[in-house]
Amino acid sequence: MADRERELSALLSSAALVMAGGMVGAVAKLGERVVIGRLLSPEAYGEVSIGLAILIFTTTLAAAGCTQGVSRFVPRYESLEDRRGVWVSGMAVTMALSLAFALAMLVGAEWLASTFFESEQAAPFVRWLALALPFVVGFRVAIAGIRGYENTVYRTAAEDLLDPFLRIGLIALLLALGMGIVAAGIAYLVAAVATFVVAHLLLARLMPLYGEYRTHTRELLVFSAPLVVSTVVGVLLTQTDTLMLGYFRSSLEVGLYSAAYPIASGLLVVLTAFGFLYLPIASRLDSDGERDAIDDIYATTTKWVYVVTFPAFVLLVVFPGDVLSVIFGAAYTEAATILPILAVGFFLSAAAGRDRETLSALGSTSWIAVGNVAGLCLNVVVNLALIPRYGILGASVASVTSLVAVHAVICGVLALRYGITPLSTPATRTYVSLPLIILPWSFLLSPWLSVTVVTALPVLVLTGLCSLAVVAFVGGFQPEDAVVVDLVEDLAGVTIPLVRRWIPDDPAGGSVLADGGE
Repeated sequence: MADRERELSALLSSAALVMAGGMVGAVAKLGERVVIGRLLSPEAYGEVSIGLAILIFTTTLAAAGCTQGVSRFVPRYESLEDRRGVWVSGMAVTMALSLAFALAMLVGAEWLASTFFESEQAAPFVRWLALALPFVVGFRVAIAGIRGYENTVYRTAAEDLLDPFLRIGLIALLLALGMGIVAAGIAYLVAAVATFVVAHLLLARLMPLYGEYRTHTRELLVFSAPLVVSTVVGVLLTQTDTLMLGYFRSSLEVGLYSAAYPIASGLLVVLTAFGFLYLPIASRLDSDGERDAIDDIYATTTKWVYVVTFPAFVLLVVFPGDVLSVIFGAAYTEAATILPILAVGFFLSAAAGRDRETLSALGSTSWIAVGNVAGLCLNVVVNLALIPRYGILGASVASVTSLVAVHAVICGVLALRYGITPLSTPATRTYVSLPLIILPWSFLLSPWLSVTVVTALPVLVLTGLCSLAVVAFVGGFQPEDAVVVDLVEDLAGVTIPLVRRWIPDDPAGGSVLADGGE
């Protein structure tokens, strides 16, 4: 009832904070890539991208799905001993695995260097990343514990601010000193150690880390085991293109692809903002038998993720060359042919909403694994067929194809098995009308417009206002959207004109969220 509005309001309030921090963090992470790309050649930037792909892959293997498990089980226990035991169990499993993978990277550094890299600095670079691995995994377990306590401030401070900004400062300094690609490895190690310490200090403010505890290793592993497959496969979906480009093609092409890819993946910032509290809230609602509330929250957040993300999508599709030139420089504008393709894939991912977390909250993690495995198999097959001949164009087509396949499977399971879907008549009007109306006009006006550092923000704001007008015109607003307007007005301290008149009242006199949805 009113609890559903309260949960949605809490989720949206958290999303506002996490989105602010997430945007800062995303800008910092992109800024890291920009610093590397501008201070090094595209070839050297491609080498760094391959090394980071290896680090991301090994980090995911070492985490073994336990980060989602820790976030899920912490809020389900009342006693401090049980909550502390969940964290202890997660740390014990992930530290053992991360040390093993770090040792394997140290021993196999020369083989990795000869297989995927062209630079003489590759082996030392890989060794520095190996030393960083346990600390990266450790601080992510701490962040998972903070997430379980539904604390967005601490997560934002550690993950979105400290880690990326410390790393970018170190990378810029070390590259300026002429250290080459090794600079990135050293920076990742130092930043990971610092974030590991700070994240655990913040977690200790929520839950004393010393004291009696009851481990839940078996329960954690039973939940996390299917996620090992799904998370590893999910990471491979994002990193296979880079690794296969490094194997089949040149470091230059990896560098070009790695310029377009992080820009396109920035379309997930808004979706990520909703994700921090989504899993613990949805998990708690499921344990209380409130699946209708999950459906309402999933539908409302998904529609707004779509609406808020759409202006950035238009920018990347209509002005790809301008965007690449502004961010990475003229040396990377060759990637303008693939940026719109990648943008389509990531926008569709954003439009699917928090489908993975919804299935996780319902306990159906095996279906996530099925979807990710299907997507990965398709990704590898398409990459093998297209990369040797078409290079970065083939990699971008493979990426989009696999992303669509993954979300088709997961959203299909949510709809058919649980009756949970983001689709309603008003929402469908929104999903269909925005691209049909806004994109043609944007392409028609593009010859008279250009995106620069000065014009980018006005273009985004104007597109956003036009998008809201289109949603209102086609009847895309629903009664529950009033909760979103309330939040924005509270945060801004002003009353938003005109929008409320387009939001229909609930015929029953209350919120749709309170009555079980449309």
